[in-house]
Amino acid sequence: MAVATVPSVSYSITVRLEVPAGGKAVSQLTHAVESAGGVVTALDVTTAGHETLRIDVTCAARDTDHAQAIVDKLEGVEGVVIHKVSDRTFLMHLGGKIEMKSKVPLRNRDELSMAYTPGVARVSMAIARNPEDARRLTIKRNTVAVVTDGSAVLGLGNIGPAAALPVMEGKAALFKRFADIDAWPICLDTQDVDEIVRTVQIIAPGFGGINLEDISAPRCFEVERRLRDLLDIPVFHDDQHGTAICVLAALTNALRVVGKDLGEVRIALAGAGAAGTAVLRLLLAAGARNVIVCDYLGAVHRGRDDLDESLRWIADHTNTEGYSGDLRGAVKDADVFVGVSAPGILNGDDIATMAKDAVVFALANPEPEVSPDAAREHAAVVATGRSDYPNQINNVLAFPGVFRGLLDAQATIVSQEMLLAAAKALAAVVTAEELGPNYIVPSVFHPDVSAAVAAAVRESAGGRARTGMTEA
Repeated sequence: MAVATVPSVSYSITVRLEVPAGGKAVSQLTHAVESAGGVVTALDVTTAGHETLRIDVTCAARDTDHAQAIVDKLEGVEGVVIHKVSDRTFLMHLGGKIEMKSKVPLRNRDELSMAYTPGVARVSMAIARNPEDARRLTIKRNTVAVVTDGSAVLGLGNIGPAAALPVMEGKAALFKRFADIDAWPICLDTQDVDEIVRTVQIIAPGFGGINLEDISAPRCFEVERRLRDLLDIPVFHDDQHGTAICVLAALTNALRVVGKDLGEVRIALAGAGAAGTAVLRLLLAAGARNVIVCDYLGAVHRGRDDLDESLRWIADHTNTEGYSGDLRGAVKDADVFVGVSAPGILNGDDIATMAKDAVVFALANPEPEVSPDAAREHAAVVATGRSDYPNQINNVLAFPGVFRGLLDAQATIVSQEMLLAAAKALAAVVTAEELGPNYIVPSVFHPDVSAAVAAAVRESAGGRARTGMTEA
């Protein structure tokens, strides 16, 4: 069952049009948009004359087809002449969303000679003598590479490196906004594991950390594992570990709401890819003991003959009773459902079979595994990855603070202890007074989120900077 969509700023358009100065056309504009199902967010008269008015009407639509329907409705108002229709999302991306700025003034010859030649040579020689000084004297101390091959971009699939660039730019902008980290998109025109690993290895000296992004499973596992072995800076795959941190934090608070313990609840997890595997690993590390993982073929268990290395690990560490049925059977009597898989694979009747005071995390985006409205009829706590429902589980809650802590600690790796510390700190941002079925995670704009996560990671990294993550 598809989730009903409402007008969203993601499909915001500005229609520049001309109307007669007299008559009813102006008053009919808002009515025309609303009758088409849109929402007027601004109406500005940009030019006024005795005969005509030029007006910019800004409105939100559900999708591109709906936006066109709104334009058609406006054009149908008597006397209206459409001049231009602008998609505000495309305008935001025009020319890119990030830029490089100098942090030092270059106003005269003296400043130029210190920032560049000949003065810079002294700094270069100091680093040559002591390479660790690069973290102190260059951008390395506060710079992250956001690396992708474009093979698993958002929910869009394998769209390639050029099409991935707007997403990576957005990621870099989030790093700056929420943690004051300078991040740069690195979009690689290869999907060969050896080439990806080698490329990142040879550009790594210029960065203090590597954020792997939107690389499809199972290649992402090998890329991350090999880079962790090769590099002396932390490597973090946000689709895996960022998601896992946010899920554990949200589940910690959801179980507080319903009065259940992580070590005692039965969990059904849909999705055995990058995100699902990382979520599973962190849940197990946090104390979960009863988990059944399902992929598109059903439950993962030792008796399946199609298990690769990753699925074999899942089979060895979950589903102790050897359940071999489908997802619906795994959900029955479960206390928790976590979905990081595909849209519309469950319905409200399936949620009704879960245990009392069930927790449902339907995180497929933009269409969840089960309609949030249907899930709410039977579950005590429901979370999604969407911004138009309560309890949005969004990786922005995790990765800026994680990297802020890693860079501040000059950590060389990301350890499982750091991930657990980040999840605990994120959960703690929600106070006991605030906690409730509709508030288990803070807003991404909560002022304490990034600082709390960073502090937890920094403290954890202080004594564990050389300890690697658990291998499969």
